Amino acid sequence: MIVITGATGQYGRLVVENLLERGVPAADIAVAVRTPARAADLAGRGVTVREADYDRPDTLVPAFAGADRLLLVSANGPDDLRIAQHRAAAAAAKEAGVGLLAYTSLFDAARSPLSLARVHRASEEAVTATGLPSVLLRNGWYTENYTAALAGAVERGAIVGSAGRGRIASAARADFAEAAAVVLTGDDHVGKVYELTGDTAWSLPELAAEVSLQSGREVVYTDLPADRYAEILLGAGLPGFLVETIVDADVHVSRGALEPVTGDLAALLGRPATPLATSVGIALKG
Repeated sequence: MIVITGATGQYGRLVVENLLERGVPAADIAVAVRTPARAADLAGRGVTVREADYDRPDTLVPAFAGADRLLLVSANGPDDLRIAQHRAAAAAAKEAGVGLLAYTSLFDAARSPLSLARVHRASEEAVTATGLPSVLLRNGWYTENYTAALAGAVERGAIVGSAGRGRIASAARADFAEAAAVVLTGDDHVGKVYELTGDTAWSLPELAAEVSLQSGREVVYTDLPADRYAEILLGAGLPGFLVETIVDADVHVSRGALEPVTGDLAALLGRPATPLATSVGIALKG
């Protein structure tokens, strides 16, 4: 049995779809989710749906029971809460006797200057402390982090941020999800740490140029001081903890934190990662 947490989220659902496409029988897949009703469509396709709430540890061991392989998808929320949730999930995985524990971490988590890395370092330590066979999927930035709001950017004629001319070796969310499915269905990944990045790094001015090219409307990149960028994001209704994460990431992008290209993602996929231009085209089509 392969168990996927967070399967009602965008990434988790893509992992499940990839497992099914790779020929894993639906009966051999279980999803561990906070709100089972949101996974009703998966249940209708034969996938087992189990309740699993990171904030209610008593739900976790039953949700992970019988898991030959468990994908622990990192939660969303304030940092300290996420660390507590991931520790509870790792402890439950150990108690349930999971065969392989895979965790979705952050690119270069051990050394990354991003504030977000603190969550993932602590979570990786919790995974390692279980003593279970494990694999770390250190995901780089999703291209969708920047392309999800392109419709508004085209309307305004501007993309804003605090990344300067820093470069980002991103890939599509679907690429990272497919890589997870490859690991969950393979036999030679125990103990591996995968630093997953796109094949080419790009800058926000280059993103603006690509959007201009494909949309037929001029879009420029406007670089802002971090405090001003934070004000705009807060004004758009984003929660404070998320604004802090986004702005901090942009500042560190400007210093090269997400520029390295490793090749690990393409190697797992057996193909190139999705290029920026393709992701832009998909986003603009809506």
